[in-house]
Amino acid sequence: MTVLRYITSGESHGKAIIGILEGIPSGISVSEADVDTELKRRQGGYGRGGRMKIESDHAEILSGIRWGKTIGSPISILVENKDWINWRDGMSHLIKYKDSIKAVTRPRPGHADLPGTIKYDHLDIRNVLERSSARETVMRVALGAIAKGFLSEFDIKIGSYVLQVGNQKMKFKSQTVKEKELLENFKKAEKSPVRCPEEETSKKIIRLIDKAIKEGNSLGGIFEVFAINVPIGLGSHIQWDRRLDGRLGQALMSIQAIKGVEIGIGFEMSRKLGSEVMDEIFYREESIERGEKAKTIKDPCFYRRTNNAGGIEGGITNGMPVILRAAMKPIPTLRKPLHSVDIITKDRVEAAYERSDICAVPAAGVIGEAMVALTIADAFLEKFGGDSIAETRRNYDSYINYIKKL
Repeated sequence: MTVLRYITSGESHGKAIIGILEGIPSGISVSEADVDTELKRRQGGYGRGGRMKIESDHAEILSGIRWGKTIGSPISILVENKDWINWRDGMSHLIKYKDSIKAVTRPRPGHADLPGTIKYDHLDIRNVLERSSARETVMRVALGAIAKGFLSEFDIKIGSYVLQVGNQKMKFKSQTVKEKELLENFKKAEKSPVRCPEEETSKKIIRLIDKAIKEGNSLGGIFEVFAINVPIGLGSHIQWDRRLDGRLGQALMSIQAIKGVEIGIGFEMSRKLGSEVMDEIFYREESIERGEKAKTIKDPCFYRRTNNAGGIEGGITNGMPVILRAAMKPIPTLRKPLHSVDIITKDRVEAAYERSDICAVPAAGVIGEAMVALTIADAFLEKFGGDSIAETRRNYDSYINYIKKL
C-alpha cells in the first residue's frame, strides 16, 4: 500500500524537470533553500562532467506549500534546465522544428539507447536518451529533500558516503551499530571531493579519476546509505510487496547505473555460518533517552550488539540503523567510444558521445539518500498515518509509549 506517491517528468535537454509529491501531511516546514541545498550536494563530486559547470539547480515550488508550510495537497516542484537555451529547436514540441538537429543513430553500449529505441519504435535515439539520462534524478533529490524534512520531525536522519571507486576502497569496515560513528563518517564525507570519509583513500580515488580522464574512460564504485532512529515496525512480512527491504532495494536499483544492492553485510552473509551473522537479542532494564526533537521518546529495551541484518528482519525494521550499499557501474558514455551498429544503415560504427561524467559515485550517494528517504517516509506514513504532522506525531508517540512498556 503506497501512501506517498511521486512522479517526475522532463527530458535532459528539455525546458525543465518537474516532480509531484502527494501524501506529505500538512504542517511540515519546507523552503526552496532547503531543497536547493540537497540539489547542490547532488551536483558536487570530483569527476563530474561539463554540464555541472552550466547548471546551478534551483527548485521552484509551484504548489502544496503556503507560507513555508505544507498544506496537505500535492507538492509540485520545477527545476529549469539552463542548457535548454541551446536546445530550443532541437527539443521543441513544435513540428516546424522537426529535423533541426541531426538524429542520433549510434547506440551506446550500456545505455537504454538500443532497447528503448526498438521498444518505442523510434528512428532517433535522442527520444530515448533524453529521458533515460540521470538528469532526471535532480527531481528525485528535490522530492527526497521534502521527505527528509518530514522524517527529521521524528529525529530520523539519513546520510551516505562513498566506500569505493574502481579498485580503491576504504580500509575500515562500516560501523553499522554506532549511530555517532555513522554520522561522523557522513560529516567527514561531506568535506571530501569524492565524498569518502577517509582522507588517504580520497586522494587515491582522485588520482584514479584523473587517470580515467586522460584515458577517456569512466569509473564506477560503491556507496553506503544509512538511516538512524528508524522505529521498530516499518514494513511488513505479510506480502512480498510490503517487505521494506524489497522496497528499498527497488528504490536504489531504480537509480541509473546501479547494478547491485545489499542490506547490512549482504553478500558476506553467504560466506559465513548462521551463528556468525545473526544479530543476537538482548534486553536492558532501563531505556535510554534520545533524540533532539523527540525528547520524550526512548529506545526500546530490546537491543542488539551487532547489526549484520542492516536494521531489517523479515521485511520489518528492527530498531537498528538501516544500512544499504549500492554498486554503480562505470558511466557507459565514453570519450573513447566502444563499437556499435548504426540503427539505420546497420554499419559498424563507434558509439555516439554525449557530454557525460567520468565518475558519478559521489552524486549517486546523494540520490540514494533521496530514494531511501522517500521509501522510509512512505513506510512511516503507512504505519502511523495522519493528514497533519500533529496527528502523525500523536499516533507515533502512542506507539512508542506502547513499545516502552514491553
